[in-house]
Amino acid sequence: MLEIKQLVKKYKTGDVAINGVDLKVEKGQVMALIGPSGAGKSTLIRCVNRLETPTSGEIWLNGENIVKLRSGKLRKARRNMGMIFQEYALVERLTVMENVLSGRLGYVGFWRSYLRKFPQADIQAAFKLLEKVGLEKMFNKRADELSGGQRQRVGIARALIQNPDILLVDEPTASLDPKTSRQIMRLITELCVEQQLAAIINIHDVALAQMFAERIVGLRDGRIVYDGSPDDLKPDVLTEIYGEEDWTAVRKRKAKTGPVSEIEDESISEEHMAELM
Repeated sequence: MLEIKQLVKKYKTGDVAINGVDLKVEKGQVMALIGPSGAGKSTLIRCVNRLETPTSGEIWLNGENIVKLRSGKLRKARRNMGMIFQEYALVERLTVMENVLSGRLGYVGFWRSYLRKFPQADIQAAFKLLEKVGLEKMFNKRADELSGGQRQRVGIARALIQNPDILLVDEPTASLDPKTSRQIMRLITELCVEQQLAAIINIHDVALAQMFAERIVGLRDGRIVYDGSPDDLKPDVLTEIYGEEDWTAVRKRKAKTGPVSEIEDESISEEHMAELM
């Protein structure tokens, strides 16, 4: 379980990105983090994995306060956090297999990682994960030969090979088309359920968040203004999160096209089952 207590992140400029956030994410729970640009979504995720140092507060994972950890202990704690980045963060000149195995760098010695001499068990685990994300036939392709959706799948496999307790996902669909976005979100949520992983997914697409997350947290100005079910994201709640807009009109269009979307979603799922599983 991840527990965040009174988290604050204030920059030297005086800007407050996170302002007293309290949050718990249980094992196996997929939580979507929504809110306008500048609300603090990415900063929250970066504080959890300590790419950003919180100004104050506590972040507890597996009985350790991540905020207090330094150097070696922090590196060890990061093994338990799988990170999936918006821009994939792959090494373009390396193969798919090499990029996935880079998720094991925290577990092997310097020279073995430098020479890319990974244990056979890690290689076998990487092949299994590539099969799960539908890339088993592309293991020897360079990362720069892949499409955006394929790159994101490599990033998912790389995060999972760490055997993490929680996935931190930063805008996984921002650069993808609608169909691929659904496939990636479906893949992430299915893997989380299968492996009982907690996940925090920072996402701008509210419809995707409602479709795939079991819990939604809305941030505005660094504070939590909504924490609840996707079904309760009514127009007044969306206004509180994002500001004034004609959300009712959006909901009417969604209601009109909803059944068609659901039918299309099922056909996508069946058509690409082999690719996704």
